[in-house]
Amino acid sequence: MSSTPTTYTDKVSRYIQLYAPLAQEEMKLYKIPASITLAQGILESGAGEGDLTRRANNHFGIKCHGWTGGTVYHDDDRSQECFRKYNDPKYSYRDHSLFLTERKRYAALFELDIKDYKGWAHGLRAAGYATDRKYPEKLISLIERYQLYLYDGDAPAKEVVAYSDSSASSNYGARAYTVQKGDTLYSIAKRHNLTVEQLQKINNLQGTNIGIGQKLLVTP
Repeated sequence: MSSTPTTYTDKVSRYIQLYAPLAQEEMKLYKIPASITLAQGILESGAGEGDLTRRANNHFGIKCHGWTGGTVYHDDDRSQECFRKYNDPKYSYRDHSLFLTERKRYAALFELDIKDYKGWAHGLRAAGYATDRKYPEKLISLIERYQLYLYDGDAPAKEVVAYSDSSASSNYGARAYTVQKGDTLYSIAKRHNLTVEQLQKINNLQGTNIGIGQKLLVTP
C-alpha cells in the first residue's frame, strides 16, 4: 500500500500520476496542452485536496453559468457562489475542455502551438478565465517545476518520467540537471555524454532554447 502524501510536492506528484492520462486524452481530442490542463487542475483544486474538489469533483473551479447538472455552493470571489458538481473527475476534465472550446473568447488560444504553454497561460488570463493577475505566472511555475510540458508530447503519460523537486524523482531512477548561466543544450548534452538530439527527445524539446533554473532530465 502506498503511503499517504504529506508534503505539497508529494501531493502534486500524486495528482500528476492520477490525472496526466486524462489530460493527455483531452489534449488529443480538443487540442488543449496537457501541461496547461494539469497545471490548472493542480492550482484550482489544491492538488486534488481543495474543498470544492472533494465535495463536487470540480477540478477547475468552473461556476454554474447556466449549468443544468448538479451544483454546490462555495465561497469564492463572493460568498456562496454556485459551482458545477460532477459524479467523477473525468467529467470535470471533459467539461473543462468543452468550456474552453465552446466559448469564442478562448478561440485565439487554439491558434497557438500546442507546446506554447506560456502563450496559453497568458492567454487564459487575458480571456478572463481568472481574475488573479499572477495566474499566468502560477501556471508557468507549476509547469516548469514539475516538467508538465513533457506531457505535451506523444509519449503516453505512463512512459513520461517528469522531475519534481522531491525525492520522488529518485524512485524512477531519473537524474535532473538545473540549467545554469552560460549553459547551452550542447554543453549540457556533452557534459552528460548525450547528443543534443537525445537531450531534446528525453525532455520533449522542439528547439534549443533553455532558461536559467530550468530542470532537464539527463538520463536516457
